[in-house]
Amino acid sequence: MAEPSQQFTKFPENAYRELKPGETYVPMVPPDATVPELTGRMFAFGLAMNLVFSVASTFLALKAGQGIEAAIPISILAVGLSGFLVRIGRRASSILENVYALAISTTSGYVAGGTCFSMPAIYILQLDKPDHLGLGTGTLFMQITLVPFLGALLGVIFLIPFRRYFVKEMHGKLPFPEATATNEILVTGASGSTTQALILIYSFGLAAVYTFVATGLKLFADVFTTGYATLHSAGEKAVETLAFGSGGLFATLTEKVKIVFAMGTGAYYVGLGFIIGLRYASIICAGSFLGALVITPLLGSLSLDALQSINSAITSTSAHDIWFNVPRQIGIGAIFTAGLLSIFKMGKVIVTALRQALGGLFAGKAGLAGHAGDRTDEDLSYPMMLLVGLFAVVAMAIFFRTVVFAGMAHATWLTLVSLVVALVIAFLFTTVSAWAIAMISVTPISGMTVTTIIITAVLLSAAGLPRGDRGMLAVLLVGGVVGTALSMAGGLVTNFKLGYWLGASPKRITWNAIVGSLVSAIFVAGTIMILSANPGYTTASANPLPAPQANMMAGALQSFLGTGQVPWLLYGLGVLVALTVELVGISALAFGLGMYLPIEINTPILVGALVAVLVKRSTSDEALSKARSNKGILIASGLIAGGAIMEVLINFVGAIDDQLLGWGILPAIDISRHLVRGGVDAAGLARVENWLGLLFFLGLCVFVYWDCRRASKELAEGGELH
Repeated sequence: MAEPSQQFTKFPENAYRELKPGETYVPMVPPDATVPELTGRMFAFGLAMNLVFSVASTFLALKAGQGIEAAIPISILAVGLSGFLVRIGRRASSILENVYALAISTTSGYVAGGTCFSMPAIYILQLDKPDHLGLGTGTLFMQITLVPFLGALLGVIFLIPFRRYFVKEMHGKLPFPEATATNEILVTGASGSTTQALILIYSFGLAAVYTFVATGLKLFADVFTTGYATLHSAGEKAVETLAFGSGGLFATLTEKVKIVFAMGTGAYYVGLGFIIGLRYASIICAGSFLGALVITPLLGSLSLDALQSINSAITSTSAHDIWFNVPRQIGIGAIFTAGLLSIFKMGKVIVTALRQALGGLFAGKAGLAGHAGDRTDEDLSYPMMLLVGLFAVVAMAIFFRTVVFAGMAHATWLTLVSLVVALVIAFLFTTVSAWAIAMISVTPISGMTVTTIIITAVLLSAAGLPRGDRGMLAVLLVGGVVGTALSMAGGLVTNFKLGYWLGASPKRITWNAIVGSLVSAIFVAGTIMILSANPGYTTASANPLPAPQANMMAGALQSFLGTGQVPWLLYGLGVLVALTVELVGISALAFGLGMYLPIEINTPILVGALVAVLVKRSTSDEALSKARSNKGILIASGLIAGGAIMEVLINFVGAIDDQLLGWGILPAIDISRHLVRGGVDAAGLARVENWLGLLFFLGLCVFVYWDCRRASKELAEGGELH
């Protein structure tokens, strides 16, 4: 094996551009080179990161409707670990060890994304009650774990035939933004530098402290609003008060005009916005502004009877009730349409890639097995892929028949229909997911999952699925399998591209990803169940997690299999909105998500994106500008991970304390609670915390900008991270 001094550090010049006629690409670690690959160090690090980011990704998806781009922070930590080992006299990690560690660990984000967009709906629809459907804690845990694992297997099997098309045939034609960023970190870190890891560590710590002050000590509000500020103190009744008093301009806007501006103050929002970028943050915010600041005020002057003629679910004339039941439903229609448009756009790609994948089989070529002795082009063999695929299908059939449809009439027929629906939709959307990741590193999992939910509900209802709770649970579990399959496919294509650039084995990447998906499924399921206890996902809790996509799934299920009152008019308007924005070249999915997600989630992400723009334009020196932007990406990754993990820890302590200990840990450190008990006016305190939340958030943005301006030019080495 290669000694530390023999580590490969030279990255090919033609890695990011299209190849010239007759030119071939030789990866950083050539096929005939031998370096450490599958080692104990690699497995230990990958599994540890899998655990941490499974928890963090799950929380963030439930809190903000966004996942963590786990590959970037994990690659930074991998580089930091390698540098530390060198300092204590051990060998540096090979770049292939880091690639395989990423294959294990990054499944955390893929599994969390697919699972959190569907499984929490079990709690939102109250399908978890033991006296409701007879579901105990063990049964629920099994279901929430099996669904993403089976979906992950499905995603792996469906992506493998398309690997060569996306990774090799389209070399230099698809940008792969996240894979490029991760690749640059790994390549730069091959020299053993710890600079990037240190930036991530201190930004992680800053976000953790910031979040603890907000959600643990409760010194400032986690949402700034011009409407009703809320004092959520442990052990005390929540107090709502107009943030600007009982009169004045903002009170009039809130109560009469029905305009409420809100902005989350979490550290992770700044990081998300910085990484997502101004274009998509602006599109998402534009959808949010249309729903909350245009449509809602337009309907605000109508009577309750008139509003109920639009959607019978409306129960009051408040701004929130109008937005929740009208613009939000339009957003669901737009997301559904965006998912269908994605399939039509990708039709040619699906046919081309499938023809290339199957051509090798019928022509008797090496096909998926790759070339003998070529580590960089070996996939699972046809027999092995068939075996894994059959295992996934049989396991799904058994799961559907014995768990999902158990006790129902025509259970076997419903199982067969569900299998066909799941396999067909997952196959069609796999290329959509992979293409989206390759182009913009964002995959429309929520839109495709709600599309799956609606199609599955309609088809299974026609096949005899009963309405009500059992029917909703069945469709939700089927949709969860498909959603995770799409998430896994979109994420795995990033790892395949990294392997192609650097010289790793696709087959080994695949097996590591499968192992990682099993670990992720267990920890994601556990985190979802813990957070269901505290803070919860429904309004029965004092301060529930928004779980936006899961609420969207729940709403769709209630419409199709619950009350039967489907808001077709609003869904139809969503279709028109999606088609209209697509005609002018705007992402219908991003716009629809903006209409669906609460405004307090979208606005701080836009602010984070604006900070990124200011950082990039803070100097006319191109190299220095790139260095500052790269440092910003590192800081943003730390803010995301630190803020998310601290909130998970706080909620975990709350859940354990409430259910097992009874010590009152969170009430003991809740400063707001002590102030109220000491005689401070609760309404006045809520207003103060509201303003403090805005000041702290803006202060954090200023710090990020200032710290990025301090970047040294060494961070400009290699490609630009964003």
